[in-house]
Amino acid sequence: MGGFSLKIQDLLFLSVLLLCIFPRLTLALNPDGQALVNFRIAISGSDGVLEQWRPEDSDPCGWKGVQCDSKSKRVTSLSLPNHKLSGYISPDIGKLDQLQFLALHDNNFYGAIPPALGNCTNLKSLFLQSNYLSGWIPDELGNLPELENLDLSSNSLSGNIPSSLGKLNNLGIFNVSTNFLVGQIPSDGHLAKFGNDSFLGNRNLCGKQVSQDCNNGGPSISPSPDSAQSQNKNGRLLISASATVGALLLVALMCFWGCFLYKRLGKNDGKSLAMDICAGASIVMFHGDLPYSSKDIIKKLETLNEEHIIGSGGFGTVYKLAMDDGNVFAVKRIIKMNEGFDRFFERELEILGSIKHRYLVNLRGYCNSPTSKLLIYDFLSGGSLDEVLHERSEQLDWGARLTVIMGAAKGLAYLHHDCSPRVIHRDIKSSNILLDGNFEARVSDFGLAKLLGDEESHITTIVAGTFGYLAPEYMQSGRATEKTDVYSFGVLVLEVISGKRPTDASYIEKGFNIVGWLNYLASENRRTEIVDPLCERVQTESLDSLLSVATQCVSSSPDDRPTMHRVVQILESEVMTPCPSDFYDSSSD
Repeated sequence: MGGFSLKIQDLLFLSVLLLCIFPRLTLALNPDGQALVNFRIAISGSDGVLEQWRPEDSDPCGWKGVQCDSKSKRVTSLSLPNHKLSGYISPDIGKLDQLQFLALHDNNFYGAIPPALGNCTNLKSLFLQSNYLSGWIPDELGNLPELENLDLSSNSLSGNIPSSLGKLNNLGIFNVSTNFLVGQIPSDGHLAKFGNDSFLGNRNLCGKQVSQDCNNGGPSISPSPDSAQSQNKNGRLLISASATVGALLLVALMCFWGCFLYKRLGKNDGKSLAMDICAGASIVMFHGDLPYSSKDIIKKLETLNEEHIIGSGGFGTVYKLAMDDGNVFAVKRIIKMNEGFDRFFERELEILGSIKHRYLVNLRGYCNSPTSKLLIYDFLSGGSLDEVLHERSEQLDWGARLTVIMGAAKGLAYLHHDCSPRVIHRDIKSSNILLDGNFEARVSDFGLAKLLGDEESHITTIVAGTFGYLAPEYMQSGRATEKTDVYSFGVLVLEVISGKRPTDASYIEKGFNIVGWLNYLASENRRTEIVDPLCERVQTESLDSLLSVATQCVSSSPDDRPTMHRVVQILESEVMTPCPSDFYDSSSD
């Protein structure tokens, strides 16, 4: 009995002790703190900024990134930009109903914007830009009457811009650029005051803010089911039939006139270079790189037409030029932009023509015509990396992919660090990496983005659909640096590893681009799933090192990205020197 009596006493003592401790564990943290703990639980990765968030504290007011009202201890500000936070934004954030400032930009958040944010009716600033958020913009954001700053740019948001946002009369900053938004921008509220800069990079938006008529060539807007009335349905059908008949008559007339011009004038459809040259042209050669007379080159250029086109892009149409001695060159035709084009362009071309490197496409010279510039480059028989990865049947094995990446890295490193003057490429992408017959890479089109002007090249790049390569800060400011090139190179590496374009539909539908997809796979400890299943003999250690390099390059913070010199060093020491460890065939996964 004595032993049993002792156990009862022990249990009573433990019970009293737990009764004293348990309330402190469960009730110590105020409700705002509990909401932030749930916010933290939804985050799968970070740079360690949340490690000091201790649930045993009485309130969260001393936590990193958190500010509170000094009297009520209610959270008024949560600011955690640039901390590599990965995960979804917990709807518990909506319980912070005294929140005035929320900044989670430049992280790796994915998933939907929680509608519960509409409960934070005191919110004045909401910064969620440069993440991987997807889904629709919640209507509930229109319930934030105090909101002054709203930035949702550089995400993967889709759908329409909700009309409820037009009720936010205090908005001074509004930005939804570089998403996948569609339809008409609300114009009957406060959003009417914002211009094109707030909406750039959404290819299917229309409205007066972007100077795009929604009813004339703009995106079609789906009407509500009950918007059509039976009394005017027949009238619309009659108008539609009349318009169709009129369009057919117009097409028939255009076809007749086109046939007449074809017979009268021949096949010159504007893609022949003869018209560029016939009014007078001159050849400029760089350092004797073209061993032909100007007359011979011009004679050959005059024969080029649409049959010789081998590519086209934001910088112009590319033709294949074959000389009589068997040498082949690529000719890029760039239309003159303005009155001051000639002098500036020629000065810059002299600089570009002086840049020679094994991993750069050689600019041999140019033809100066009254209407255009015809840049003459070396022709590379392997075509572009974009074609090889996405359009051709042959597959690059692991070794070939590493060779391509290394060549591109060395070419870009030379532009950044070793040539004089140094060059920021501004448009690194797979279509600007050309391959020779041995699949060695050459960087092309360097310097051309600058020649066409920062603003023009920036907008052209977005419209052309290559914004998946662009660094978040470049999309925001339009200012290019070496670190924006490094980001684009990191995207290129992921494209080569995966065999998928940066905005492939398979993960865009899930709210990711290729960087967000990598971050998601990393958070699930499934990074190797990014490898192209058709790629053979992948070396595991070099893959790990290469993914590590790519992850550094696509960091949301430019300061955290390595230089291209450092990238080359890592590639040479850790990626291109595989150990005799196990290879695996990704196609068998």
